[in-house]
Amino acid sequence: MVDFPLNAKGLQCPLPVLRARKALKTIAVGDTLTVEATDPGAVKDFPAFCEATGNALRSSDQADGIYRFVIERIV
Repeated sequence: MVDFPLNAKGLQCPLPVLRARKALKTIAVGDTLTVEATDPGAVKDFPAFCEATGNALRSSDQADGIYRFVIERIV
C-alpha cells in the first residue's frame, strides 16, 4: 500500500472533495490518499464523499486548524 498526499489547505467547498475525487482516479486500488484541508465543511464532506463513491475513510483528525482525512481507494 502506498500513501499519496493531497494538499487542499486554503480551498473552500467543494474544491477539496473535487481534488480528492480527481486524485483517487490516479492511484491504485488499495492505496491511500491523505488529504489535508482547512475548510471546516470538510468534516461533513469527506465522510459523505466516501460513502457516495464506495471508498473507505480510514481515519480523520484535526490539529492546529488542519483537517486530515485518509481515504483508501476501494473501487
